[in-house]
Amino acid sequence: MTRVDIYRGWCKRCGICIAFCPKHVLDADQGLFPTVTDPEQCSGCKLCEMRCPDFAIVVTKDEKGKARGKAKSGSATG
Repeated sequence: MTRVDIYRGWCKRCGICIAFCPKHVLDADQGLFPTVTDPEQCSGCKLCEMRCPDFAIVVTKDEKGKARGKAKSGSATG
């Protein structure tokens, strides 16, 4: 399955990733940050990652075969 990591420290909350997700995996939280709401639906197309102007999203295959989505702090190392 696919993992979507969102680096909140890099995100400017533009909503481009939410708008381009064909499976509606992403939605805005109360602070308007993108959040993974339906990880099982993620097809791994990486449109969110490719369209993000701030490089704040990384889509990878999960090593354990479980779909996960996680918001991270400002650093790339988590």
